[in-house]
Amino acid sequence: MEILEKLEGLIPRFEEVSTLITDPHVIADQKRYVQLTKEYKNLEDIMNARKQYIATVKGIEEAKELITLEDDPEMKEIAREELAANEKRLPILEEEIKLLLIPADPEDSKNVTLEIRGGTGGDEAALFAGDLFRMYSKYCETKGWHLTISSFSEGAAGGYKEIVANITGENVYGTMKYESGVHRVQRVPVTETQGRVHTSASTVAVLPEAEPFDVQINEGEVKWDTFRSQGAGGQNVNKVESGVRARYMWKNPSTGETEEILVECTETRDQPKNKERALARLRTYIYDREHQKYIDDIASRRKTLVSTGDRSAKIRTYNYPQGRITDHRINYTIYNLAAFMDGNIQDCIDHLIVAENAERLKEAEL
Repeated sequence: MEILEKLEGLIPRFEEVSTLITDPHVIADQKRYVQLTKEYKNLEDIMNARKQYIATVKGIEEAKELITLEDDPEMKEIAREELAANEKRLPILEEEIKLLLIPADPEDSKNVTLEIRGGTGGDEAALFAGDLFRMYSKYCETKGWHLTISSFSEGAAGGYKEIVANITGENVYGTMKYESGVHRVQRVPVTETQGRVHTSASTVAVLPEAEPFDVQINEGEVKWDTFRSQGAGGQNVNKVESGVRARYMWKNPSTGETEEILVECTETRDQPKNKERALARLRTYIYDREHQKYIDDIASRRKTLVSTGDRSAKIRTYNYPQGRITDHRINYTIYNLAAFMDGNIQDCIDHLIVAENAERLKEAEL
């Protein structure tokens, strides 16, 4: 019953947090309140699992007692069925509780900024970046998430040299974080006359969106430029300077070096809204740089590349002639490339989550 002892130890903290989130002083401190409400939700899930676990153990004991004491064969049979069902349920519950006891990544519940850039391979890399963007767009639809394009630069032959989008919804970063890295494609480019297979690559970065209180920006030091947006949006979009560009000099707290961060936003025709969204992206970029050390620390402790902080790592190959997808971190290979590129990527993500959880369980020695 070691697992129950662990759960009992969390009851006082659950009661304390339940009280704190109703305290007006805590509610007034937005940062602390948000952290505590997240902790409350995690602890509530654990407490509910504890109730189910206790009920299942009790069900096993009662069923065994009935089988021993009951004379009615029909009642004995019902008790045996009840016992079998609860004995099957107990180890499943134990695994669920073990995962709940691992501290959740505080970033998981956040929305994300998704960046896709065509890498080596010129026009073909830009076309592939476009294919990846379409894949993620379709996937977001299946999850009920909302995706908006922040800025993009089209490739000469189509696709994107670079595209940046925001994704909002439930547990977006916790699901999408596994997509960061280099995605390699092997196929015959449309420009290839000899029919030879070429290898190209695009990079994907999934950045957790920073809350306003996560990062301090002196807005007076942000230099703003405006420009005319390009692309779809009718005649108005080219006549009005609604596009905004923010320049900000940021000092890296780890190295002490200063670097310029440049952010563009052409998301709407409303310049103030674009400024607001550009500031949100600026916060996200700074937050990402400041948290990179934390991500690297996690990666250095792990045995596999599931949670690597290295965004230059080759994570997946898309082989068109064979219709094959291979994720190199977990040796996952499937042959349904067309469906995968149509947004059917959940199975791969599920395998990555299972691999990640297995490492975390090992690390926590549960």
